[in-house]
Amino acid sequence: MTPILVIIAAGIGCASLVAFAVTAFMPGSDSTQAEDRLQELARRRPKGGADAGDEPSLLLAGGLDDSKHWSHVITGSVPALGTYLEQANIRLTPPQFMGICAGACGAGVIIASLTPGLPIIFAPFAGLILGVVPMAWLKMARARRLGLLGRQLPEALELLGRSLRAGHSLAAGFGLIASEMSEPISVEFGRVFQEQNFGIPLEEALDDMADRVPNMDVRFFATAVILQRQTGGDLAEILDKIGHLVRERIQILGQVQALTGEGRLSGIVLLAMPPLLFFVMLWMNKEYIMKLFNDPIGQKLLVVAIVTQVIGALVIRKIVTIKV
Repeated sequence: MTPILVIIAAGIGCASLVAFAVTAFMPGSDSTQAEDRLQELARRRPKGGADAGDEPSLLLAGGLDDSKHWSHVITGSVPALGTYLEQANIRLTPPQFMGICAGACGAGVIIASLTPGLPIIFAPFAGLILGVVPMAWLKMARARRLGLLGRQLPEALELLGRSLRAGHSLAAGFGLIASEMSEPISVEFGRVFQEQNFGIPLEEALDDMADRVPNMDVRFFATAVILQRQTGGDLAEILDKIGHLVRERIQILGQVQALTGEGRLSGIVLLAMPPLLFFVMLWMNKEYIMKLFNDPIGQKLLVVAIVTQVIGALVIRKIVTIKV
């Protein structure tokens, strides 16, 4: 097989691997059973009209354009990608992000193919590594933003409770949070405030915010407000109790992270050591390491090593991930 055909085949393979990685590592939902019950409870409310829940909000649906570009049809198989981009506050569409991943993958294949002395068989691996980098960056940006929002939530609830005790309306309290607090919580509460100004019922705007933010505390808050508007009660006191509960959960979560820090560090070392040793051996003794690719037994051992690495990563992640 000529080098050009190898590069083309490697590029196609990397694009397929990137698409598979996007689908595998970005599930459609992070909800738990408790969150699902809260969501179902929040949805049991009277609608503003007969068709109030049939039409999606223009603010969330992207306007009046119903046309489907071919790229949107392709990325429609990855429904969580658009949600991830929105949760990370990244101003990119799913086709644009997939294009960046494919471009990084192709760049890795080309760079590895044109590097002198590097075997052509490394081109797919280089493309896969560079293709996964944008996805890893997206997950990190999303986790960082959602974590910051969760830490800001108790202060926002206290501010909203003080606003209600001062005689302001609930909508005015949302506007106060949007103007006085920093991102990202100001953006989410400001969006609820703007949606209500556009005529969307507050219950629907809160439910949409709970769907956008996969945080159980936000779901608790939205459900409490929706139920209070239906049944009555002291909303300021409810918000104070939720804020106290959130602060306790954050404190417990910090303790859990401190206790599992050793396990996470061990996992990072164990997962990084084999690739690091591989590249060191490739640099020191290339002929020795190439037996993994040229010899049939070496190829089988390489496949077994990769599979066991993936299994080990999943097991370590399962051990150190504790939900509070």
